Amino acid sequence: MNDYKQDISGLTLVPFGDGRFEVSVNGTKIYSKLETHQFPDYGDIKAALEQRAA
Repeated sequence: MNDYKQDISGLTLVPFGDGRFEVSVNGTKIYSKLETHQFPDYGDIKAALEQRAA
């Protein structure tokens, strides 16, 4: 996440045992593996962050 290192003040990983992989920003979910049925690549997460910033 070098593109955002100046903007990120903290990062928390929360393990789940049900196959869930979700990315949230300030409590708002921006990506969910359960919804897309696929594991994201870096481009998916970056696009979601850019869309949120727009």
